[in-house]
This record gives sequence, C-alpha cells and structure tokens, in this order.
Amino acid sequence: MKKTLLLLTLVTVFCSGLLAQSSIQVKVSSLLEDLPIVDKWIYLNSAAGQQAVDSARTDAKGMAIFAGLTMGKTYFIYSLDDKVYQAAMLSDIKAKEGALDVNFNLPNQRIASIGEILISSTSLVRMNTENAAVSGQLKKDELQRLPIEGRDVTRSLFRLPNVTVAILGYAEGPNISINGLNGIFTNYLIDGMDNNERFLGNMKFNTPVGFVENITVLTNNYSAEWGNTSNGIVNVLSRSGTNDWTGEAFYLTRPGSIVDAPSSFATLDLYGNPVKDGFQRHQIGASLGGPITKDKTFFYFNLEQTYDFKDNLLNVAQLGVNEIVQGRNNFTYGSAKVDHIWSPNLRTSVRGQLGRFYNQRQGGGLEGGILFPSASSAQDNDTYLFAIKNQYKIGSKISGELNYQHSYFRWNYRQPVNETTPSVTVQNPAGTAIAIVGQSGAIFDDFEYTHQVQNKWVYRQGKHLFKAGLEWITSDFQLLGGGNPYGTYTVRLTDQQLTDLRNLGKGANLNVQDLPTNVNVRTYDVELRPTSFGAVQNVFSAYLEDQWSLNRRLNVSLGLRWDYDDLSKAGGTRGDFNNLGPRTSFNYKLDQRSVIRGGYGIYYDKIKYSVYSDNLQFSSNSADFKKQLGMLQQLGLLSPDADLNRVTFPGNIRATAANAAFLQGPNFEELQARREEQFSNNLRIMNPNGFQNPYSHQYALGYQRKLTDEQLFLFDAVHTRTNNLYIIRNLNAASAWPSDNAATFKVRTQAVADLTRPVPINRDAAGFYTVAPGNDTLRGIARNVFVSETAGIARYTALNFMLQKSIGDDKIGYRFLYTLSWTKSNTSSINTRAQDANDFEAEYAWDENDRRHVMSAVILYQPLKGLLISPTALIQSGQPVTRVADATVFGTTDLNGDGESFGLPADRWPGEPKSGDRLPGATTFDLSIRYQLTLKGTQRIEFSSDIFNILNAQNWSGYNTTRTVSNLSQIGPKSSNTYRLYSASPPRQFQFGVRYLF
Repeated sequence: MKKTLLLLTLVTVFCSGLLAQSSIQVKVSSLLEDLPIVDKWIYLNSAAGQQAVDSARTDAKGMAIFAGLTMGKTYFIYSLDDKVYQAAMLSDIKAKEGALDVNFNLPNQRIASIGEILISSTSLVRMNTENAAVSGQLKKDELQRLPIEGRDVTRSLFRLPNVTVAILGYAEGPNISINGLNGIFTNYLIDGMDNNERFLGNMKFNTPVGFVENITVLTNNYSAEWGNTSNGIVNVLSRSGTNDWTGEAFYLTRPGSIVDAPSSFATLDLYGNPVKDGFQRHQIGASLGGPITKDKTFFYFNLEQTYDFKDNLLNVAQLGVNEIVQGRNNFTYGSAKVDHIWSPNLRTSVRGQLGRFYNQRQGGGLEGGILFPSASSAQDNDTYLFAIKNQYKIGSKISGELNYQHSYFRWNYRQPVNETTPSVTVQNPAGTAIAIVGQSGAIFDDFEYTHQVQNKWVYRQGKHLFKAGLEWITSDFQLLGGGNPYGTYTVRLTDQQLTDLRNLGKGANLNVQDLPTNVNVRTYDVELRPTSFGAVQNVFSAYLEDQWSLNRRLNVSLGLRWDYDDLSKAGGTRGDFNNLGPRTSFNYKLDQRSVIRGGYGIYYDKIKYSVYSDNLQFSSNSADFKKQLGMLQQLGLLSPDADLNRVTFPGNIRATAANAAFLQGPNFEELQARREEQFSNNLRIMNPNGFQNPYSHQYALGYQRKLTDEQLFLFDAVHTRTNNLYIIRNLNAASAWPSDNAATFKVRTQAVADLTRPVPINRDAAGFYTVAPGNDTLRGIARNVFVSETAGIARYTALNFMLQKSIGDDKIGYRFLYTLSWTKSNTSSINTRAQDANDFEAEYAWDENDRRHVMSAVILYQPLKGLLISPTALIQSGQPVTRVADATVFGTTDLNGDGESFGLPADRWPGEPKSGDRLPGATTFDLSIRYQLTLKGTQRIEFSSDIFNILNAQNWSGYNTTRTVSNLSQIGPKSSNTYRLYSASPPRQFQFGVRYLF
C-alpha cells in the first residue's frame, strides 16, 4: 500500500511538472516590410544581460519555437544586429500554460529603434553572412568607453581595419587616412546623407559622441548603394528617441600644463592648430531624448560647447614689447532629431544640425612672434544641415526611401580684426622685419549651399532582393579670396623713427596709424579682384543591385552604379559620362560558425570643387598670357583645340606700384590696367580636355569565424588600385636637370633654368618677359603655367587580422587588430607637382601615409560594478622620409633652378629617391578609467579620467601633424643617418570628466 501511494505521488508530481511546462512561438518579421524573416537566429534568456539559455533559427515562415519552458516565468527574446536588421529585444514575456504566440518585428537598419523595440546590449558577437564588405563599426557604448580626446569620434576610427592616423594636408584637414589615401578622398555621411564640406572634402559637421548611435567605416567592396568616392566611407548613424526618457549632462576638461608632461614641441588643438603650455580645454553639454507621443513620435536633442584657451608670446625687443597674447577657440555643436510613425507603412525622420567653429589666431607666436593683435584673424566657420527622410512600403514586396537634405557651409578661413585697413610689415633700419600690423593680409571666405535628393527602392522576389536608387546633389559655391584690396606695404624705419615708435609705449596695441606717415615704403601691392566668384556643381548617381540568396549557404551580390559630375567638363565642352562601376561579391557559409567571402568592384569619386576653383582663382585672362598659351599650343604642349577664353579667367592677382607713399598707394581700380602686364610666378588654366573622375578597382577576400558566442576572428585581404588622382602638370617647365649622382652634381641657377623653358623667361630692368613671334615683348605672363590633370595613381594592399570579444560574464572584452600594408602613390593631394620636369614616375614611391605594420589593442575590463578600465595601445611602423638638400652644402635648396620644391622644404638630395628612408616606429598607450554611481532608479553619475600617451613616449611619426612641420623630410643623404626633429607626438596628457545620466 505504501509503495502504491508513493508511486501515485511520484506520477502526480511528474504529471504536474509536465502540465507546468509551456512553449513560446515567435513569429519574426520585418518592421518596415511586414515580411517573415527566414533563417534568422533568435535567442532566449531568463534575465536581461545573461547568457542565452536557448536559441532557434526561423523557418520558411519566419517561425522560431522555444519549448520546455516553465509556466509563469519571465523571459527575454532578442536578436543580433546584422547588415539588414538592427539588434532588437522583447522583454517581460511571461510563459503561460501551453503555447504562447509572440510577434517579433525587427527594425531595418535604416529605421531608428522606436516603440517597444529596443537596441539590444547583448554580449554576443556576429559574423557578416550577407556580403563581402570590408568595414568596421564602433557603437555608442564602445565610443563612450574609449579614451577619446574632446569627444571627437573621428579620433577613435584608427582602431578599425584599413584606417590610420593621417598626415594633415592642411591644419583643419581630415585626421584619418583610409586605404593609405589623404582623408579628403573619403566620403563623409550622416544617416546615409551627405556630410562633406564639398570645397575640399572634410566633414561639414563633426558629430560629437552625444549624438552618435554608431559610426561605420566602409573601406572596400561595399554595396552599389554607396558611392561618390573611390576610397572609403564614414557614416554616422544619429541617435533617436524611444518610449523611455534618456539624457545626460557632462563637463569635460583638459587642464593642460598643470598636469600634462612637458614637451619641447607644440601639440595640436582639435582643429589642427599648434598650441603649447598655455593651452586649456573646457567642454560642457547635454542630451535629452524621449517620446512626444508614446509609440508614435520621438525626439532626441544634443548640445555641446567647447572652449579652448591658449597663450602666445609677442616678443619684439627693439620696440620694447614682451607680452603674453591670449586667444580662444569656441566650437558649438547642436543636433536635434524627430521620428514620427504615420502608419505601419510610412515613417518620417527630421534631423537638424547647427555648428559654429571659431578658431582665433591672436598674434604673437608659440615661441615669440612679430604678428601684433591688430593683424590677427580668426577662422570663423558656420554650418547647418537639415534633412528629412521618409521610409515607406507598398504592399508586401516593395519598400523605399525618399530623402531630402539642405546644407550650408561657410569656410571663412581668415576673418581679419581690421578688415578695412592696409597690411603693413615693418622693418628696422637693417631691413629685418620686426612687426606686422593692420589687416591680416589675405582673404579666403567660401560659401557653399547644397541640396540633395535621394530615392531608394527595395523589391523582394523569392531569393532575390533588388535595390535601385537615384541621387542628385547640387552645390552652389561663392569664394572671396586673394590679397588685401586695401593694399599691402613693406616699410623701413630710420633709427630715429624706430626710437620714436618704441617711446610711444603702445606695446601689443601697436597699429597702422601709429607708424610715421613719412616712413620709407619698400614695396606696395594691392589685390585687383576684391569680388567673389564661383560655380554650381551637379552630381548625378544611379544604381541597381541584386542580392541573391542562392541557397542557405551562398549569397551573391551583383550591382552596377553610374555617376556623373558636371565639373568634369572643366575647360572643355563635354563631361566624363562613362563612369559605370560594376560590383560583385559572394558570401559562403562554411558552417554555422564560419564564412568565406570576397568581391570586386569599381568605385568612382566626384570632382573636387577646389581643383576647379583654384584654376579660376589663380588664372589670368590678360592678352599677354593668352599669347603665351598660344605659343605653348604651337609647341604642341597645349591642345590646339583649346578655347583660350574657356580655359582662362580673371583671377586673383596682386598688382605692384613703385614709389607709393605710405597709405597713399593707388587702389585696385586705379591699377586694373596692370593686370595686362603683371608678371606672375605661377598661373593656372582649366584643363581643355576636361577631367576624368578618379576611380579605383577594389578587391577583397576574407574569412570570419565565430570562436564562441562572444569571440570573433576576422581576416581580410584587400587590394585597391586608384587611378585618375589629381596632379599638376607644368606646361612651361624648365628642362630636366639630372640629379642621380651626388658626386658630380652641380646646381643650376634660376636664370639658366628659365632659358630652358618652352617659352623662355628673360629679365631686364623692367622685370621678367618673353618674346613672342614677331618680336612682341610679353610681360603679363607666368614663369610656370599649371594645368590640373587626373593622371595620378595610388596602390594599396593590406592583410587585416582581428580578434574581438564582447564583455561577458568574465567581465572583459577586447579588440586586437593587426594590419600589414603597403601604400604607394605619385600624388598625395590635389596640388601635387613633380620635383623635376613633370617626371611623375620619380614621384611614385611609398606614400606619406604608408605604414608597414599597425597593431591596435583595446581592452575593456569591469572588475567591479560600475567600474570600467580601458587600456589601449597603438603600435605603428615609422612613416617614410625623403632626404633633401642642405643649403649650407649647395648654397641653395633649389638645386634645379625651377623655383619649385612642392611639399618639401627643399629639392631632394642628389641621388636620393623620394621616400627612400623611414622614421623609427611609434608606440602609444592610452588609458581610460570610468566609475558610475547609481543614484536613484536609472539615474547615475559617472567620473572619468583619460590619460593619453601614458608612458610619455616621444614618437617621431604616427600622429596628426601638417606636412610642413612633420619629420617626413630630413636634411642630408640617407648615409648620414642623421635626423632632426621638427615635431613630436603629444606628451602625456590628461582629460577629466563628470557625467550625469538617466
């Protein structure tokens, strides 16, 4: 009897357990298209943030079933981010008796995470099982954990494959290089819309960390949907509001020399300008996001402000001046976004961004200078972007986007303090300059208004996903440039005048009106064109692509893109219409944890407006210059079909006047006739044959393996062959001057070199001239006649190895990246000129951004709740060095007499090739420590400390610096094994912050 009762009890308990079990049936579909998602892994866990307790793959109907669950227990269901759909999560799902049906809608990558669908922060990593795009991504959480100077997200991108720290082509230039090329050849986007300052090619608006959901860098073999570059793409995905209220307020500071390690060299501010011991930075900002109408309308707002304080020294002993001149920078970034769901078939996103960037050049210098505050200036830039994106679906198979953006950028490079006064350089009685006062002396004020329209379509049919799109970008440019229209004087004081000026005691307040009116004027010139000029640029694009899932293992993409830029006409009559770029790739699943992928594509770039603009600004339409061009036509150096009226323009020219009295020099109207006879060292013309758009052949082959749910290994081999890059050819170049043998080399003077030019340059008492047929003396000509051509090349090959792990139960995550690469080119910018007689073959060498080895390490360690320690490392090979001439040896740095040493302080040392030497390697370790305290509910406060270059290494390369002060040119032959430091990496620096979050 007891055995029977025991048996009945066990059966009852067992049956009760069976009855208590339940299942969850998940129907997975696209939020935008409302179509079932097939072959997608879905994960289940019993508490947010824990490891998955079960997983299931959706079947042909998009169903995933989790069985054997405990009735009444709460579960979380989530999916991982992939190329098509965002990561998402359903929370607080309580299992019931029997089967529970759940609808799980995944947001498309183009849709912000809204409503009840939230971005998942699971620790699982994912493979790319869709295509062969070589890319890297940094998400919001990781960006907020890394040691990043000044919340500038671009200063984190060198942690990604095929991205390195760049040599700056100009102070404000892009600070990263992709595939070894200058950053101006990168296409910058926000939410897939244009974010390029289209004059030269930097970002219009550098989105701060507080408005970034994630940032993606595409470097090779990406979809036909993306273009307008022959190189890489940087796309920032902006943040959106959700049903939950979130926000932050922060204060961040770089205290400067009171805590930083000392250095003999200047460092750079966030805008690329040199600063030293008196520098401090303070940043404040706030963000707020949430629902306007729950489940329907959401907003996100971010405002960040940066204040820099910097000191220069004004030191002129002969005037009794030795003062600190204080300066400041102000950077303002405002961003706002509203998302609205009109219906399940229509969604709209409106984004607005406003930026103001004020960078003062207050006078003096880092080590002392003679520029007085009256001649100071500021870079005073403004920008805004306004975008509206509409996402819609038509039926069950068609979806699309219709997007519009208007943007504005004012690049006011030099806003003078004294805008309407002359510029004056003051010399002492010996002829040495001791002061610069008055207007800053040059103007560059560019206005750009851009409109962009996008229309994208997606059509699903069986195993095919077809994409098609059209895009039009039009930009209207107006540039006011050139010299001072109020005149530029060089004056020389007598001994008595110098004494009197010192006795005035003006100090740093010295200005033009303080100079004696009878001072001796040594030179005078005035800008002849004080008016703006410009053009409209139109870029048209279209693409078609088929993403074909042949089976559960193999995906193939076949695409074609066409681009046309009307600036390609240049000085001709027909543009470059044949820019057809085929793109193809495959992705094959070897098993559930590994894929192999590869592809090939052709990628076309737009024409740089600055190339077009420079050919206008630095040209002349004088009769003498046109006659000189006619002589070049007769010699076969300029196309005989060239229309000289189309290839020339009345650009910026400074006319000189002899015997001008101080402040009484003739104005630009009185000297207009001088345009016809003013000799210029350099003049440019439009290319009569037009431009060919730069383009690249991109090859990729890669392998990915998911080692565990938290670990992923990636390998990518890439090769990029870029053609039609910009060079400048000199149509009136001096003859070649061999310099391959240092032992027998002899310097050629400029006078001798000038006589070897196709149109020889002579000189008499009246100045430079040439003699045209018919014994016609021409003076309004140019020594060098430059024409921009798209004939440059670059070659990049890289092997990338990356191992990454997300933070899991072991409280540690990491990303280790090693890149072995080779970069060669014969041009590094839009203005590259050959050193000798247009010999661009001699210019083909290791590029200035070449790195043989790059190793990057990022570790995220959470030893305690709320505490995050993030050490990082960046180890790089040294950059190439070119050996240049020593003036103390040769008596000059212009060895061939052509007056040119473009990009270098001197001609190359005889017998030394370009980039024939290399600097030592660079090693930098940074550290970030963050601690969060929970206050109440979701409210937290975070304290942070970032230490850059914690070991205080003095690197000679591998950091942002301009070419002019870099160490990439060294005096003397390679055999001398001597190096002189002109700059060095920043010393150990500290950044402290506090942040309130909810």
